[in-house]
Parts: sequence; structure tokens; C-alpha cells
Amino acid sequence: MKRWLWILGLCALIIAGIVWGMRKQPVQVEAARVTVGPLRVTVEEEGKTRLKSRYVVSAPVTGFMARLKLKAGDTVRSGDVITRLNSTTAPFLDPRTRDTGEARVRVALTSLDVAQSRIKALQEQLRSAQVDLDYWTRERDRLQVLVKSGDQPSQKLDQANTERRRAEAAVSAAEANIETANMQIDNAQAEVNAARAALRPSTSRQGGTGETIPVVIPASGRVIRVIQESEGVVNPGTPLIEVGNANAIEVEVEILSPDAVQMGPGTRVLLTGWGGQGALEAQVRVVEPGGFTKVSALGVEEQRVRVVADITSPEDLWKRLGDGYRVEASFVLWEGDKVLQVPANALFRHDGGWAVFVIEGDVARRTKVEVGHRSGLAAEITTGLKEGDKVVAHPDETVEEGKQVVIK
Repeated sequence: MKRWLWILGLCALIIAGIVWGMRKQPVQVEAARVTVGPLRVTVEEEGKTRLKSRYVVSAPVTGFMARLKLKAGDTVRSGDVITRLNSTTAPFLDPRTRDTGEARVRVALTSLDVAQSRIKALQEQLRSAQVDLDYWTRERDRLQVLVKSGDQPSQKLDQANTERRRAEAAVSAAEANIETANMQIDNAQAEVNAARAALRPSTSRQGGTGETIPVVIPASGRVIRVIQESEGVVNPGTPLIEVGNANAIEVEVEILSPDAVQMGPGTRVLLTGWGGQGALEAQVRVVEPGGFTKVSALGVEEQRVRVVADITSPEDLWKRLGDGYRVEASFVLWEGDKVLQVPANALFRHDGGWAVFVIEGDVARRTKVEVGHRSGLAAEITTGLKEGDKVVAHPDETVEEGKQVVIK
């Protein structure tokens, strides 16, 4: 009897093991939570810095140039002489060249006169706008007393405030126009100086009777690059040095044309990987209307567009940036603070739309969702889920509707 009991018990264990092995085993999955938080959609590309305004100082004529003493980073002012070009045989200027130079001086002087006349007119406009501002300020103060005493309606005071703000705007506009006109005068004066420098007489390098022509800086700034440093004979148009304002820097980024379509002036840009701490704030100034073809590192032809952005962070944070420095630019196409979102790896295509597997207890339920904005790692959910739901991350073919799952 005992032997049969042992046999029956062993058979029962074997049958229980077979049943246990044949039952459906739950699928091990990774789970992720549906959360509410900030979401940002960006386009990231490498870019480089460049000067907003640069001047390449070139040799005006053929001549023998003395060695340049300037080095990259030196500060220069408009009108400074960087070197002199000396002739050794014949005069530099033939009649046609001299006539052309004199005509250039006359044109530059005319431009200077026009700019000076314009600034006088703008100064008159500023005085007129200031008079209006003073008048409406007094009128506002007077009406404030009368309105308070009930002798004048409040509409009069509102009109006076409106006119005063209009006068303030006119004063600001006039001051900005004057500042622009002063810059135009500086540029015109620089053109005059450059044109006159081309006509100055020179002497032979060996002390003969030839002419010597000084090469002058057309605008104040810093030396960005010395192109021709050693002495020697140079031809007309040979670049010598490059000058620019090292504190006026912009960022140039080459963007794929489909991404550039989504950008425009004012688009926010975050600059990282520039060598300093934190990200710098910038703003797109212009998206160039023309694209170009560029071959990628993988040999694929791509249509790209140049996007130029201005740095808006305080200058003290990025003053060590120079021309041609590498940066990583993130263009913010869209962002929200409280966005219902799910990891992008939880989404999959189903019936022409998007769906996720929601974990209810220990069962996976396929749920259709509508997706809004998407970043690289997360996607906005407009309908179908709520905060706190658990979804299956990286679902594969083993996960099905109604399938039992166990979280790893």
C-alpha cells in the first residue's frame, strides 16, 4: 500500500509539472510612466562663430611692403598706418589711376557731406520731438490736477498720456537714427581716408625719388588675422591683414532645409559645447533664402541652409569666444512647461495611427493615442492616456493585447 502511495504521489508531481510547464508564461517587459513636465522640440547642429563686420586690408597698388609688426589680437584704430608700399623704379600712379583715385575721393567726400547733412536734419527732428515731449509732459501734469479736482474729464488725461508716449517714441526713434547716421559718417570718413591714402606720394625704398604709399586701417577694431606678414613685393588687391570688432560675434549654422523651414527670425537658440560653463542664449536673426548642396561624411548629398543667430547672453559670459570657434546649436522649435508625455520608445504604429501598451494590473492593454509634438526621447500625448499610467517600453512581437506581463 505504501509503495502505491509513493507511485501515485510521484505521478501527481509529474502531472503538476507538465501542467505548470504548459501554462502561458507572462512576458517580461520594461515599464515607463506617463508624466507631466517640460517638453522641448529642438534641432541640433554644429556651427561656428564669425564676426558681424570684418575688413580685409589689401594692398592698393604694386609695391615693396615692409614687414608688418602687427600680430593677431592687437588693437588698431581707424587711420592707423600698418605698413608702407615703396616703389623702386617708376611712380605708382598713372594718370588714369590718379583720376580714378581722385574721383573716389570726391565720391567719398560727397557721401560724407550727405551723411553730415542728414545728421543735421535728424538733430532737428530730435529737437522737435523733444519739444513735443516736454509739452505733453507738462500737459499731462496739468490735466492730472484738473482731473483729480473734477474740472476735466479723464479722457483728456488719457489723450495726453497717449500723445506723451507717442512723443517719447519719436524721441527714441530720432536718437536711434542719429546713432545710425553717426556710424554712416564714420564709414564715410573711413572711405575718404582710404581714398586719400591711395593718392599720397611715395618715395623709393632705397631713398630715391619714387613714391611711398601708406596702407591705413579703414575702421577701428582688433587684428583678427595677419595674412601677409613678411616683407616683399605685393600686387594690387593682395590681402594683408583682417580687422574686425572681436566683441560683435554671431553664430553661423548649416541646417538641413526641411528643418530650416520650421525656423524664422526670433527662434530661440541654445549654444553648448563652446568651452564655457552652461548654455548661451541666442536668437535667430536671419534664415538665408538660398540653399546649397553639401556632401555628408557618409557621402550623402544634402540640401542645407545657412542660419545666422545673434548671441543674447551677457557679453561677460562669452567674451573669450573668437572668430571661427566651434559651438553646438540647439534650435528650439517648440516648448511647453506642463506637457503630458510618454517616452518615444513606448509608441508603435497600429491601424494607421499610434498606440501604446498600458499595463493594467499584470495585463497589457493596447490603447490608441494621439501624439502631438515629439522630441528625440519623448512625445506629447493629447488623448488616450493620463498622468501616472504605466506603459510598456520597447514593445516587441511577444507583447500582445491581453497578454500577461511582468515588469523586470
